[in-house]
Amino acid sequence: MSDIHDQAPRRITILGATGSIGCNTLDVMEHLGGRDAFEVPAITGMGNIDLLARQARAAGAGFAVTADPDRYDDLRQALSGSGIEVGAGASALIEAGERDTDLVMAGIVGIAGLAPTLAAVSRGADIALANKECLVSAGDLFAAAMTKGGGRLLPVDSEHNAIFQVLEQHQRHAVERIILTASGGPFRDFSREQMAAVTPDVAAAHPNWSMGLKISIDSASMFNKALEMIEARHLFGMEPDQIEVIIHPQSIVHSMVGYCDGSVLAQLGAPDMRHAIGYAISHPRRAPLPVERLDFAKLAKLEFHAPDETRFPALALARTAMQRGGLQGAVLNGAKEAALEAFIAGKIGFLQMADIVAATMDRLDNLSEASAIEDVYAADRDARAVAKSLMQQPA
Repeated sequence: MSDIHDQAPRRITILGATGSIGCNTLDVMEHLGGRDAFEVPAITGMGNIDLLARQARAAGAGFAVTADPDRYDDLRQALSGSGIEVGAGASALIEAGERDTDLVMAGIVGIAGLAPTLAAVSRGADIALANKECLVSAGDLFAAAMTKGGGRLLPVDSEHNAIFQVLEQHQRHAVERIILTASGGPFRDFSREQMAAVTPDVAAAHPNWSMGLKISIDSASMFNKALEMIEARHLFGMEPDQIEVIIHPQSIVHSMVGYCDGSVLAQLGAPDMRHAIGYAISHPRRAPLPVERLDFAKLAKLEFHAPDETRFPALALARTAMQRGGLQGAVLNGAKEAALEAFIAGKIGFLQMADIVAATMDRLDNLSEASAIEDVYAADRDARAVAKSLMQQPA
């Protein structure tokens, strides 16, 4: 059994509670003792007010926030009589990040997660980071804030969490490379011609993971892996040529670290987000988790293949963004978001997303590094505007 009951309750704020990361975080917390083991100073969600209210009541949250300013009354009514404080909108999200807590699970998807996560960073909280955009769009700014705030950064993406577990801190000088594994998504065996014809519904059907629509399509295009490459650079201080990607369809090896003596250390586990979430919220302990145990005798094989960057150009775009520096990460992400929305709406084809992102990055390749969060927002707005203008031009 966990020794968590022998400790004072750990305070965990959950940003993005109604998404897959947030739901799995609450599941792990309940398994590890629930309200006897954890306090929840603040909890946030978006439009699923019924779920957010149920989560807030079950966790005994002090403050519940919907990101939608028009849903304040709905949330207040849903939590009537609970004694839970209610907020709505961007300023309330930031207030949630500022609440006194031990750890913040940063699970808000997209650039919307940057401000509340930075608010938590600034007050010195430990950050369990499940939001890629914080580092992709504002890596240097975020790193400087972490240093000033003094908290720890605990990656929750399964790949970065794996690297975090096997990267020996006293041997960082000996690290030659980090190897991010990728399932390859539903189109790993498709030709470019087949990929050009896919629909959003087909792209959203991930073979190994249960994720939201946008994240699933990002996986299918490997833009999620492109973001993870940039994120890895900031998390682990790697140069672009030290970051590799390998296709591993079984999603059992979550990532690897290669050392100068030829050794490669890997973290393995069944594909279940609760591995990384449990490790992050229990760190530096390991807690017993309700996840599948690997039976190596039943594993038929583990495959590894080099990614085809002709079919998945997002990986090359990530290297370009890292080499150019400045705000190219924010530009890549903003353009990708605009192109993704257009694909979901049926306005462009699957393969056109990467073309739009590449053209936008070329148009905005002279933006210097951010000195404030407003610079990141400006780059994001500019990238979305350029991408949309490119999509409106005749073919």
